Amino acid sequence: MQVALVGYGAMNKLVEEELINKGHTISGIVALDQLSNLDEITKPFDLIVDFSSPACLDMNLAYATKNKKALVIATTGYTDEQKQKIYEASKIIPICYTANFSLGVTVLKRVCAEMAAILKNDFDMEIVEKHHNKKVDAPSGTALALLEAIDPDNEFKHVFGRNGYSKREHEIGINAVRGGTIVGEHSVIFAGTDEVLEFKHEAFSKKIFAKGAVKAAEYIIGREPKIYTMEDILF
Repeated sequence: MQVALVGYGAMNKLVEEELINKGHTISGIVALDQLSNLDEITKPFDLIVDFSSPACLDMNLAYATKNKKALVIATTGYTDEQKQKIYEASKIIPICYTANFSLGVTVLKRVCAEMAAILKNDFDMEIVEKHHNKKVDAPSGTALALLEAIDPDNEFKHVFGRNGYSKREHEIGINAVRGGTIVGEHSVIFAGTDEVLEFKHEAFSKKIFAKGAVKAAEYIIGREPKIYTMEDILF
């Protein structure tokens, strides 16, 4: 598999390492200290892996749809308008777009969705996420994905970070912590009367996300145009 990388921060450096270890080829890298756009890559490639910023989305989609390249989007923090552009592009090319490429988080979402369906009428539900002090978006894309998993039909009010003096309503709280070098920690809490269930995933290294992104890349090559998630790949 021949791959173009967009972004060359800590994550795509790990993706590059994982790709090479698995026998794949890096055809070019678009980043501040590398090539300025995908058109400058002279070697052929099958797929684009994007670990960059939302500002690169238009370039990625324009090139990928024009040249029929599969696309793995691992960037978070998109606006609703940008998300719509991704879904429109998926009618032309296969795209893996997911908030978290960890295999463990993928399983966590499935488990919490099943638990919420059983417990939502009798237990309060809360989400807490923790990340390093350099993460700019909050709440995390993974926290929002977990929220969607436990409240797919928007039955609850979503409260992002509580402040002030008010009684709890029919709601789900989502709280973000930023500090130190926390790679990523997500908890979904089901708090009932006299009992609490907590489902938690903790990342100790960013390598887990690189491994998941490469697994996704291998999966979507040659697939029909649509949005793929890690749920498709695992289940």
